[in-house]
Amino acid sequence: MFHVILYQPEIPPNTGNIIRLCANAGAALHLIHPLGFRLENARLRRAGLDYADLTEVRQYGDLAQCLETLRPPRLFACSTKGKRGYHEVRYRPGDALLFGPETRGLPEPVLRGLPASRILTIPMRRGNRSLNLSNAVAVVLYEAWRQQDFAGAETRLESGIESGEESAVEASMESGVEAAGGSGTAIEGS
Repeated sequence: MFHVILYQPEIPPNTGNIIRLCANAGAALHLIHPLGFRLENARLRRAGLDYADLTEVRQYGDLAQCLETLRPPRLFACSTKGKRGYHEVRYRPGDALLFGPETRGLPEPVLRGLPASRILTIPMRRGNRSLNLSNAVAVVLYEAWRQQDFAGAETRLESGIESGEESAVEASMESGVEAAGGSGTAIEGS
């Protein structure tokens, strides 16, 4: 459904977590060399290589080779330099999601090769540099998959609340907040 491309990943447990993530979300993973580790690395195996048989993991000598092979209908890069929020995109099956290495992000030539509308960012609090790579991939990939109504998931989420009950539950929760003296919009100390 989706393609996750890791450009020269450096940290084995991050890539292992992303292998597991892709297996669970039905995405293919594409690794661009050079890698900062060997795929036989014990920490990589511990983090997710046992899931490698549940997803497609391919390796490429460079990004151009990967894109030539995949020919994705659309390529989105995730970068702290992006101006468009990842949540503002209407993702489509076949989209490719590109992420840079942990210590330096995607290189400028890669970013310059994409329209600004295809360079996405994840909102963060002021003063923070970035999210962990595997967390960033999880945020973006799950948003893309959510927009496809989690197509292919083994289980569907069900609230267990009938439509008429939902407003009663919400009203009950709101009255509980008001009874506690709060507005429900802020938590003291946060």
